[in-house]
Amino acid sequence: MVKPLISLVILLSFVLTQAQKEPQNTTNQKSDSLINPEFREYLGNGFFPTKYFNIDLRYLIKFNQYEGLRSGFGGETNSTFSNKFRVNGYIVYGFRDHNFKYSIGSGVRLAQKTNTWLNVSYTNDLEETGSSNYLTDKRIFQLFQPRLINIDLFYKHITKAITLEHQLGSKLLTATQVSRSNITPTFGYAYVMNDVPYSEYIVSKAQIALNWSPFSSFSFEENGIKEIQVGFPKLTLQVAKSFEGPLGGDFNFTKLDFKTVQRFGESKDHFSEVTVVSGLAIGNAPLTHLYHAYPNNITKETILQRFSVAGINSFETMYFNEFFSDRFVTLQFKHYLAPFKISPHYRPQLVLITRYAVGDMDNLNRHQNISFGTLEKGYTESGFEINKLLFGFGLSLSYRYGAYHLPEFGDNIAFKFTFNMSL
Repeated sequence: MVKPLISLVILLSFVLTQAQKEPQNTTNQKSDSLINPEFREYLGNGFFPTKYFNIDLRYLIKFNQYEGLRSGFGGETNSTFSNKFRVNGYIVYGFRDHNFKYSIGSGVRLAQKTNTWLNVSYTNDLEETGSSNYLTDKRIFQLFQPRLINIDLFYKHITKAITLEHQLGSKLLTATQVSRSNITPTFGYAYVMNDVPYSEYIVSKAQIALNWSPFSSFSFEENGIKEIQVGFPKLTLQVAKSFEGPLGGDFNFTKLDFKTVQRFGESKDHFSEVTVVSGLAIGNAPLTHLYHAYPNNITKETILQRFSVAGINSFETMYFNEFFSDRFVTLQFKHYLAPFKISPHYRPQLVLITRYAVGDMDNLNRHQNISFGTLEKGYTESGFEINKLLFGFGLSLSYRYGAYHLPEFGDNIAFKFTFNMSL
């Protein structure tokens, strides 16, 4: 199933790459220059625009180890339909688990200048165990999502949520959400509290997130505030509080999540980038709501058997489900060398990478029917990528060393291909 998916990505990337080339017909050059940038912006955000409805490309086709092939349809209404009200949703089907997943939501704009929206949603879907999502994260679209292919540890959730988005000044975006989720892990997991095992549970929580871009430039437009010049650092802070009792929740815990990205260098092609991500969970938090460290390696014997797709910010030599933490910090350093100018349209780029993670967990015995390690000794890997060798594809090589170095030399190596394409 994976090979046909990769073939489809190659075909789509070729088509999109051809669409980006400069028009040869000088008669139509003016009209193309007006249309193409806007269309590319829609595609870059993961939408194919129509008159009243933008099709969401994220839901067309995906693959993971639990659902197998996951395919469906989704989207949202656009400003032509209404600039004060919107409706969004999706429906997908997993061909291995034979289940539909879906979401439906709507929003009303309360203030145009501050892009303030009040949204409600109902979602019945899967989420990766140990993943953390920021409410204020800018929508990031990838034609091909590398880590998703090898993930097998999910939990089912039915979530009802109310969210308030508000731009507090041009450089500070805020989001507040209250939600209630019915959680069912897909892997026989149970969390033990007061000698009672919870294999299904309810999480009721309130969250607030802040995204600050102090050195970016913004403009006020009809549809809200738009970032016109990206500046660094970018900082994101999120606080979540789960309540036991009032809204029917089973657990009482608090989570603090922080992320920052800093870039050094004036050139858009030749620069260094540092990303720091940290998380802390206090209280009775089940494994589904704790942290992994973005692993992206599958458990197979040889290097070539593990050949897959490298992620963007993931640990390529860390095996899935190998480590979980209730507190952790990751540091990633990337240095982008200037592209090799082989031809005007063929410019591969070498990237040097080092990643480090440290974490720990209290009360390990509360997590039943699963085995994993912690990161208290510190995990390190280094390597390189050669990107954009063909239609956006490249190669990467990473090596695991330090405290968690494995006895078999080959088990510490991850050799993969990369996919990078800008619209």
